[in-house]
Amino acid sequence: MDELNSVCSPRSVYLHIPFCHRRCFYCDFAVVPLGDSASGEQGPGSNSIKNYLKLLQREISCSPNGPPLSTVYIGGGTPSILSPKQIDFVLKQLRDHFGIVDGAEITLEMDPASFLKEDLEDFLEIGINRISLGCQSFDNILLERIGRRHRLEDILESCEWLENAQKKGNLETWSIDLIQNLPGHNLSAWRCELIQSILTKSPHISIYDLTIEHGTVFEWRRKKGQLDIPDSSLAAESMELTPLILREAGFSRYEISNYALPGHASRHNRVYWSGCGWWAFGQGATSSPWGKRLERPRTRDTYKNWVESQEVNGPDPTLMQSGSMPMALDERIIVGLRRREGIDLEGLLQNMTWTDQERTSQVEALEKRLRVAFEVGSIQRNGKRIKLSDPYGMAISNDILSEFIVWLDSL
Repeated sequence: MDELNSVCSPRSVYLHIPFCHRRCFYCDFAVVPLGDSASGEQGPGSNSIKNYLKLLQREISCSPNGPPLSTVYIGGGTPSILSPKQIDFVLKQLRDHFGIVDGAEITLEMDPASFLKEDLEDFLEIGINRISLGCQSFDNILLERIGRRHRLEDILESCEWLENAQKKGNLETWSIDLIQNLPGHNLSAWRCELIQSILTKSPHISIYDLTIEHGTVFEWRRKKGQLDIPDSSLAAESMELTPLILREAGFSRYEISNYALPGHASRHNRVYWSGCGWWAFGQGATSSPWGKRLERPRTRDTYKNWVESQEVNGPDPTLMQSGSMPMALDERIIVGLRRREGIDLEGLLQNMTWTDQERTSQVEALEKRLRVAFEVGSIQRNGKRIKLSDPYGMAISNDILSEFIVWLDSL
């Protein structure tokens, strides 16, 4: 049976810290900008942070129990605005409620210029063993264009601290984030970004394609004709170039957006694509412990009201094991194709109430839709599994996945 067919007992948690210094021009996340001088313990925004942590504690306390956690991911926002003491407080809530196994992967998102070397040392002291550094670009002009607060010198300094911490054995692993196809990007500029990312010595690199989300500054600029982003042809060239350069440096692409040196793939990230469940806590966070997703309210007041309703009425039904159900077929296919292993399509279809003849007929209909993709090699077959080729298939993954969605809609 394919691993995506079963619902796993959740052993992972995502914690959302919504606070950040400023909202980037492409961002539509559930964040609360507090200003460039914000900090966790005292000063601007500190009261908001302290009140939020109390709400987070309340949500965790009234949620169902589960087995000890093997991965924890603290994201945002900019969680490194919080003090190490405050992050330790949140981890304590998880230890008290679930337990955290020895050797668990515990990731903290950090932005360059949002922490000092001493802060990093303190974060590692409380149990953080993986850092995800939000670089986004190494070009100061681009960083300003997208609304980021940090600059190249901040990135290089942060990477040096992280590399040294890993060499000393105080940090197990770390990652950097980049965004491709930013305003003003061309193939030469993107090649420079990739080379610089390799030079940081980061053992894991996440690369996300720029998307223009509703309600963002970038959406407003695009409507005004003021957003110079690469056209689809240039964007595809950049996406094809990325794995070629990173592969030469020893990186393996284990998911569409993620590359790692041997032994440094994110265990938490793989949970999302394996079909296993996960808990999530915090404003705007999305959980899926038993196969059905639940998104918390995205504003502070509505999130507070929601937590209070959980305390009065008990946990939402989606959080209870009695309501467990396999991940929907369309989602299993989409998340499965994001992985380098691809999917066993016929194995996934075993749960459908079809005869063998009906299943064979439906698979043949899909393969007919994808005939050209198979012929040009953007989809490959390996035994019973089918997968997107790397780099070409993954570069045009949206086009291919849309064909799967049309096929699913026709069932």
